[in-house]
Amino acid sequence: MNDIAGTDQQIRNMQDTTIAAISTAYGEAGIGVIRISGPEALSVGRAVFEPASKGCSFVPRKMYFGHAVNKEGERLDQALFVYFKAPFSYTGEDVVELQCHGSLMSQKAILSAVLSAGAEPAERGEFTKRAFINGKLDLSQAEAVIDLIKARSSRGYELAEKQLEGRLSERVSAVRSSILDCLVDIAVNMDYPDEDIELIQYEKLINSLSAINDELLKMLESADEGRIAREGLSVAIVGSPNVGKSSLMNYLLKEDRSIVTDIPGTTRDTVEEQASLRGIQLRLVDTAGIHDTADLVESLGIKRSKDSFNRADLVLLVIDASDELCADDRELLEMCRERNALVVLNKQDLEQKLSEEDIRGLCPECRIVSCSVLSGAGLSALEDAIESIAGGNIRREDLLLSNARHIRLVQQASDELKEAIAMAEAGQALDFIEVNVHAAFDLLGEITGDTAGDELINEIFSRFCLGK
Repeated sequence: MNDIAGTDQQIRNMQDTTIAAISTAYGEAGIGVIRISGPEALSVGRAVFEPASKGCSFVPRKMYFGHAVNKEGERLDQALFVYFKAPFSYTGEDVVELQCHGSLMSQKAILSAVLSAGAEPAERGEFTKRAFINGKLDLSQAEAVIDLIKARSSRGYELAEKQLEGRLSERVSAVRSSILDCLVDIAVNMDYPDEDIELIQYEKLINSLSAINDELLKMLESADEGRIAREGLSVAIVGSPNVGKSSLMNYLLKEDRSIVTDIPGTTRDTVEEQASLRGIQLRLVDTAGIHDTADLVESLGIKRSKDSFNRADLVLLVIDASDELCADDRELLEMCRERNALVVLNKQDLEQKLSEEDIRGLCPECRIVSCSVLSGAGLSALEDAIESIAGGNIRREDLLLSNARHIRLVQQASDELKEAIAMAEAGQALDFIEVNVHAAFDLLGEITGDTAGDELINEIFSRFCLGK
């Protein structure tokens, strides 16, 4: 059990309380699951379940067919009953799951019967919090559960799965073990100082702390890639009015989300949507056409477009190949020279007035794809280009830092070690150095939950849905 998972009173309350919730999403489905966890899970479950075969012994991990009933004995729905005996369950406690038809009315009726039989309503994330308290998961693994549920791309799902397996926990624990060795060396030298070996000990300490910090910096190198894999690649679709930005947005979304007309300036604000392209999550932003205007509302939309341009991981600059380059096109091309950008030379189905050579004459470094969103010509090549760019931003490493909390803690731990190294190089007292080294040790412990406080833990589990 994690000592820091909450106050003793909170832990006792959990140990004494049996909770229940609907664990499947609300709405119509083929099946619904009501989960019960706690010391009275079996007795509560048996109180609301009428097995089809009399004399059931409710052997753990064996499924039984019957009916869910209320306290008056009225049948609520056909149901399946399965019992997981502690500690061999998700929460580490006794757990009963009742599976019924996926009707919201059925699930609510059965949950009501379960609560009437003595269970209490579960809070958000309480099942996973109990798993954490009972040592089934550490804090980073618990956060991976959220990421698995919310994953919108195969790469994000793969990353969350590795974190749930404990890959991040193993790496962080290894670093903390190395820091602990340094803390032991510091403590020995503080308690038993020896002037003849002090210089050698400082040199050893500097080398050890530098090696540890190198490992943290290596982890931080993957932060951008991990963020993209977890949250998606931010893609801003920019260009002059009426060049086909909204049509491109709709194509990537595979639905008509943005309004498409022949009237320039139809899109007057940014439109943001999520899409998946060949397993890569994209966060698309369809922007207002960037050009000079006296219209106040349109100018606000253009300002937001420029903000999206500056924040994007990838810029898709759409240019109308059936028209001459305008001043706004030239300005955008110039802006793209220092950005991760792809020029989409659109409207290849019309008579051409621009070629890829014309674009390269103004922007030699630009990557260019010619296509027609309307006819579909060249769109496969466009997808290839986006996949290549996005794939280049997501390395296939065994583990990438992806969670903003983890990235912040690793960065702060690295800063503490850098300060400790600087003080050691200056020959300052070990008492001062120990403060920074210990701070790095504690900061990394917050990732796994070993040094996390109640407020942080409660905040993390409040992000979960009910029933998980």
